[in-house]
Amino acid sequence: MAFQMGRTASGREYKVKDMSQADFGRLEIELAEVQMPALMSCRSVFGPSQPFKGARITGSLHMTVQTAVLIETLTALGAEVRWCPGNIFSTQDHAAAAIARDSAGVKAEEAYQNTGRLPDPASTDNAEFQIVLTVIRDGMKTDPKRYHKMMDRLVGVSEATTTAVERLYRMQANGTLLFPAINVNDSVTQSKFQNLCGCRPSGPDGLMMATDVEIAGKVAVVCGYGDVGKDRAAALKQAGARVIVTETNPIRALQAVHEGIQVLTLEDVVSEADIFVVTTGASEGIITVHHMRKMKNNAIVCNVGRFNNAIDMPGLENFPGVKSFTTNPQTDRWVFLDTESGIIVLAEGRLVNLGRAASHPNLATSCSFTNHAIAQLELWMERDTGKYEKKVYVLPKHLDEKVAALHLGKLGAKLTELSKEHAD
Repeated sequence: MAFQMGRTASGREYKVKDMSQADFGRLEIELAEVQMPALMSCRSVFGPSQPFKGARITGSLHMTVQTAVLIETLTALGAEVRWCPGNIFSTQDHAAAAIARDSAGVKAEEAYQNTGRLPDPASTDNAEFQIVLTVIRDGMKTDPKRYHKMMDRLVGVSEATTTAVERLYRMQANGTLLFPAINVNDSVTQSKFQNLCGCRPSGPDGLMMATDVEIAGKVAVVCGYGDVGKDRAAALKQAGARVIVTETNPIRALQAVHEGIQVLTLEDVVSEADIFVVTTGASEGIITVHHMRKMKNNAIVCNVGRFNNAIDMPGLENFPGVKSFTTNPQTDRWVFLDTESGIIVLAEGRLVNLGRAASHPNLATSCSFTNHAIAQLELWMERDTGKYEKKVYVLPKHLDEKVAALHLGKLGAKLTELSKEHAD
């Protein structure tokens, strides 16, 4: 189906799949609001003063009903918002339609600083980025100055992905960072809620929905035992799987052993396991095509890590004689010609737990998105004070605690206040 482009009555541009889904999207957004108390608290606490008045905020992030609550929180605080989906598998068309109609411009293009050269879509093998570069290139042909002033007006960015945060730190180190950046990925309310608790409810549920496979009694391998790996291992263990962890870090390996989880290498278990889950944060080629060829028939392979290339999909796609069959949305069975044995790959090797069938729970996402809202508010309010230089910052501790505190009242929790004697 072709994308629908246009403007709302108030002049907001949009590019979405189906505007007729806006009413359905609105219903789901209203349900999500109840489970995202901190963002709703932001509206009641900060909304009356309109602190974002005059601010224009652009986001590139999974366009889901949860993201819609963040977008409408920013607009409730006075911002003008435009949004670009960050992943084709996590774009919920009904949520995009509701936001496009009611709240913000949703458009499939990214800002690009004019360097004097038109972007070349052939410069990348990433299909989505090729589309983005094509849009930018064609736009610059009609208006060469469309993007080049972006840097001058940029107040700062907030970033919550491991990959992008690492890039920001590299840019800071080599002197190419052009704006202040707040790394919310390392906020306690991000890493210990979104990362450690965000995957647990969605993992087994999404896997079973996609494959119709019962997890109980299966052997599941979790590659990496960081916060996300701990979360996924616990979920699979609770679902009845025998969990094995692969790990390069001795401390995390010891943590796994302490939890009663066996730690082996991928080569030790590749032929006997039923489920393989990659949860690494900064690696590629964790599961290669040679690993996949050794797996038992109909072994399930999925990625919950930060890199699309953690699973060697190009190697699989180009393997001589291999064939693929789609069995469910985002679920493909790949069969090797010489063995007539196949494996099941979810979401084309991309981040599986943000797909349409399985997403982060609203409360965990509320922590992450409130971090973004508070970080954006901090950058905007301090834009003229010189507090933030062209460096990468972690959200200050008092604001991290503010994110947690904004949740408590709507969850029925009351903090104990220290007496002066105890405080001293």
